[in-house]
Amino acid sequence: MEKPTHLIDFETMLLGRHVHHNSPRPRRSGGQLDSSAYVLLSRIDIEGPMSIGQLSDALGLDTSTLHRQTTSMLGRRLLERIPDPDGGMARKFRITDEGKALLDGERSGSIAALDTMMADWTAEDVAAFAAYLKRFNTDIERMGGRPWPRP
Repeated sequence: MEKPTHLIDFETMLLGRHVHHNSPRPRRSGGQLDSSAYVLLSRIDIEGPMSIGQLSDALGLDTSTLHRQTTSMLGRRLLERIPDPDGGMARKFRITDEGKALLDGERSGSIAALDTMMADWTAEDVAAFAAYLKRFNTDIERMGGRPWPRP
């Protein structure tokens, strides 16, 4: 039997549409963080302070894009610049208490929205779906050479 990967292609296209357009979203509907800020703050929250170079390597973004994003988040007091705790030359970005509170609030809203959308799913179905998503993501990360730390 041939693998029906064409079905995965179609469903991931739709998932991307739901997440990135103005349809009912699984997360951040009405939120204060756009997707890029949510991802960047989440990475720093998990990994700790990071330099522009480390963020570029981790996220696969060029430094000019990251400078724009971090400048905006510095202005909103979601991030702060600190000396490298390990004594390196590059300054690092650390999430502020305000940034952490906003990220946690956004995450709680996202989880609540998912709970609503999946209200008729069993706990076992949700766990199985999460396991398949994790497997799919870790395979993508392995192929791209950019593993994502998990809490």
